[in-house]
Amino acid sequence: MDTRMLWLFSGVAGLLLLASATGVVLSYRVTTEAGRETVANLNARIKAWWVMVALFALAFAFGKAITIGMFALVSFYCLREFLSLTPARPSDHGAIAAAFYLFIPLQYFLVGIEWVAMLTIAIPVYAFLLLPVLSVLRGETDDFLLRASKIQWGLMLTVFCISHAPALLMLEFEGYDSAFLLFYLVTVVQLSDVLQYVFGKLYGKRKIAPGVSPSKTVEGFVGGGLAATLVGALLWWITPFSFLGAAAMSFVIVISGFLGGLVLSAVKRSLGAKDWGTMIAGHGGALDRMDSVTFAAPVFFHCVRYFHT
Repeated sequence: MDTRMLWLFSGVAGLLLLASATGVVLSYRVTTEAGRETVANLNARIKAWWVMVALFALAFAFGKAITIGMFALVSFYCLREFLSLTPARPSDHGAIAAAFYLFIPLQYFLVGIEWVAMLTIAIPVYAFLLLPVLSVLRGETDDFLLRASKIQWGLMLTVFCISHAPALLMLEFEGYDSAFLLFYLVTVVQLSDVLQYVFGKLYGKRKIAPGVSPSKTVEGFVGGGLAATLVGALLWWITPFSFLGAAAMSFVIVISGFLGGLVLSAVKRSLGAKDWGTMIAGHGGALDRMDSVTFAAPVFFHCVRYFHT
């Protein structure tokens, strides 16, 4: 692993140590029932972050192939969570099998061989055409459009969109390691989520979409979003951007991530679920942590590709 990357992960570990210590202190000092519940949730999130940061550090340490493989596994679990909440009929099993065992490996293989043109159309064109065919051949037409769109939409969000995060590794800049772009994306989008949660808990009053996500407030979005944008701007030195360019890019990540989280929350609510799963203690399922990435990754990838390469 690059020495600068080691320093970056060391900085993240230091922040987590500070957060862990703060959580321990708060657990002893807070006395109200609501306060204890909030602190317990916060401590669960911090513990989960230790595990996730360790996994990302290992992936970065072992190089591009392992990083791509890790994101392929993330897509697999996210798609499984998505389809688990959207029950399918036996006639859809062929399409679901193709989504898991054909298009996930294919999409990440295309990322690995850096075939940009094909990875941007493999799922939106070929998968979207093939999957309904596999279902319709079974002859069942009840709710066909709804069933087909669920599989397509799940594949689009959890595989196509998320795969654009490791796709950043294929972008080339003279004298620059694109692994820092991936670190930058993940750091800004996840920090934005955390800071919006914190600002919302401290100052949140006006809800943005109470019927979709009651925890999202105007104060949390503005305060946390601006703070994350500032952090992204201050990290300009690990990017190929200028300070203002990094600020603009982090702002794009924050807005895209927020919209992705809002849309995925709406999907969850429509299915009557609070979380996508229980895979990560304190965070729900894998898709609960990747919901912001689904929108932020492809938007960031194409902005970098078309404006900076």
